[in-house]
Amino acid sequence: MSSSVWENLVVDAHDPARLARWWAEALGYRITVDTPDEVEIRRTPDTLPGLVFVPVRDEKQVKNRLHIDLRPDDQEAEVERLVDMGARHVDVGQSDVEWTVLADPEGNEFCVLRRRDSAG
Repeated sequence: MSSSVWENLVVDAHDPARLARWWAEALGYRITVDTPDEVEIRRTPDTLPGLVFVPVRDEKQVKNRLHIDLRPDDQEAEVERLVDMGARHVDVGQSDVEWTVLADPEGNEFCVLRRRDSAG
């Protein structure tokens, strides 16, 4: 029986280098590949999965069908830090929920979750 290993999540970007640097700072990752065709970030060069940013000419048009969820120790402080870095609050129809929906500098939505209870 064969299986696969999750290598990367690929993100289309108008400016891959800029967006990769933003996500690397947000996640505490580092750039492991930096070419005109792709910029990859990972926690360490050998840690999977990575995020790969590839160039596209068109701007983002609609809500993402796939997004990243972050779970910090302090949701409020992390939201503030990410907004200070250039993220913005967005409404994707989430109503009254326990997470905060933000968008990165190119408009890709992601969620900042509450801290997970240690008992759960």
